[in-house]
Amino acid sequence: MTHFRSKRLSRPGHGKVVAAVLGLVAALSLGAMGDAQAAPSSGAVPAADRWTDRPHGFASLAGGTTGGAGGKVVTVTDQAALAKYAAAEEPYVIRVKGALEMDPFGTEIPVASDKTIIGVSDTAEIVHGGFTLDPGTHNVIIRNLTIRDTAIEGNWDCKDTDYDGIRLDTAHHVWIDHIRFSRICDGQLDIRKDSEYVTVSYNRFTNNNKTFGIGWTPNVRTQITVDHNWFTGTKQRNPSADNCAYAHLYNNYLSSQLSDGDPVWTYGNWSRGRTKMVIENSFYDGVQHPYQADATAELVQRGSILRNTTGRHDAWGTAFDPREFYAYRLDPAASVPALVKRFSGPQRRIGGPVVLNVPADHPTVQSAVDAVPDGNDTPVTIAVAPGTYREKVYIPASKPHLVLRGTGRDRSDTVVVFDTPAEQGGSTGSATVRIAANDVTARNLTFSNDFDEAAHEVNGEQALAMKTTGDRIVFEDTAFLGNQDTLMTDSPKLTTVSRVYIRDSYIEGDVDFVYGRATTVIERSVIRALSRGSDTNNGYITAASTWTGNPYGFLISRSKIVSDAPAGTFHLGRPWHPGGEPDAVAQVLIRDTELPAAVKASPWTDMSGFSWKDARFTEYRNHGPGAGVTADRPQMGDAAARTHTVAHYLKGTDGWAPYARHH
Repeated sequence: MTHFRSKRLSRPGHGKVVAAVLGLVAALSLGAMGDAQAAPSSGAVPAADRWTDRPHGFASLAGGTTGGAGGKVVTVTDQAALAKYAAAEEPYVIRVKGALEMDPFGTEIPVASDKTIIGVSDTAEIVHGGFTLDPGTHNVIIRNLTIRDTAIEGNWDCKDTDYDGIRLDTAHHVWIDHIRFSRICDGQLDIRKDSEYVTVSYNRFTNNNKTFGIGWTPNVRTQITVDHNWFTGTKQRNPSADNCAYAHLYNNYLSSQLSDGDPVWTYGNWSRGRTKMVIENSFYDGVQHPYQADATAELVQRGSILRNTTGRHDAWGTAFDPREFYAYRLDPAASVPALVKRFSGPQRRIGGPVVLNVPADHPTVQSAVDAVPDGNDTPVTIAVAPGTYREKVYIPASKPHLVLRGTGRDRSDTVVVFDTPAEQGGSTGSATVRIAANDVTARNLTFSNDFDEAAHEVNGEQALAMKTTGDRIVFEDTAFLGNQDTLMTDSPKLTTVSRVYIRDSYIEGDVDFVYGRATTVIERSVIRALSRGSDTNNGYITAASTWTGNPYGFLISRSKIVSDAPAGTFHLGRPWHPGGEPDAVAQVLIRDTELPAAVKASPWTDMSGFSWKDARFTEYRNHGPGAGVTADRPQMGDAAARTHTVAHYLKGTDGWAPYARHH
């Protein structure tokens, strides 16, 4: 048999590009205060940049800091689980949910390399404890948490306790971001013993004595970026930088400094030892000694605003030029209080739905799926960059709540493809993608099985692009490319009802290429019936195997069927009884859909000894050259049509309505 196939998606135009544009935070008009001119800004940047999951500054250099990217994603709600995953040898993204109270009091959780610890929304807390990164630890991200309450009443100097919020000892490539530190005894953040390539951004340091110290060796190795932090109600070390090779502080806000009358050890920023420090566009309000430097250190200050400050305002030496190391954006100093009040500390939008990037974080789609923990109860998006991914993908039943999303302009930009025929592992084993989990959505993607049946003589020519058995599966703006058995929507067993919703999509094939027993709605889509070169029979669009107890099988609605096959050579469908199962009684309704001339005048046919007349095949108000009303084309009545809508097919017992977002 000669095959004339098209494996390429034929679709005019481009996919929609949805741009979420966030407004800029306006600079406050606070007037000309202080003693410095504003340093130049490097241009406006959308507020969305404040939520990026990639660090900037020194933590982005020398290979960068990615944390647990590429590892499994877990959600923890207790201390034991946090400690287990934080100490693991392999990479992890550890999502902290709720308040975790450390026991015993003051416990510091050891964090191993290649970890991201991130709070879910703005309510995740570490209470009565903190974290420690021991020598050699590297590639760690800690974000979006509150770390609080290891202070002991009456122990202001913390001489006999050392309960740090986060402590780094000879660690490198660390990003501390959007943390709220409060009432910690001793240091809220201590970066010690030659730790390198560190960025500390958008944190809120509150109610503390020894707040944020850097150094503690005579070596001059540490490189650190400190930006957009709010120090309020703190006394000293805001920060203090001792023998740092490079300390870049910009757009920080120091306000409402605690003062106990101490003339020396109440201060803002201190460049100590042989530190080279650059301060830019910060805002100091009510601060004693806002910035100061040892005689052996260097400190360059430009663009900051000073209000109600007293004491030392040291600046000498040339320090260094941060732009020789990395690019960065300076916000105007006058806007810093508003920006930092709004964006510092834990944020509701951080740590929400997980996004796993392919191939940036995970080289394949399957490796991203594998990173999702079993029993996942949180939406996870697998964002797939444009490209062709020649792989097979399996989403097991244990990994629900996934979204597969192509990030290209068009669904044809991102293709998941393989070429296995049914002869190698059966029809299920041939599927390029299998979805056994519930609550899975795919958008803006192409799924293909490009097995060339014309070039191979095999007994099992079925070659699935997609097989689903899960419930509440959604395909939007997707394409399914294949020949025989392109798309199978099924359920775990005959009497189990699974539902699939396909919208604004494209499906092509020749023999039984939309089939299975799941309740399946195909809406506003294009179905292409490929010619096999026959003048009499080029194939069958559907092969439903609906359970007899299920009134809803396949619904094709408001769609368009197209074909390059000769007129009168294609069937709308035939009844499939797998293994001769008598209770698999096909139900198919094609309504409000354009049909091509390729559709036969008698479009339904028998299969494996089962008569199509015993199945539940109907049409309703179809149009086009292939439409017609004859004795061999059962038509649904108006009354029945009112109970055979998209909503009726999908609602089930839980009221599922995935179409509602479009209406």
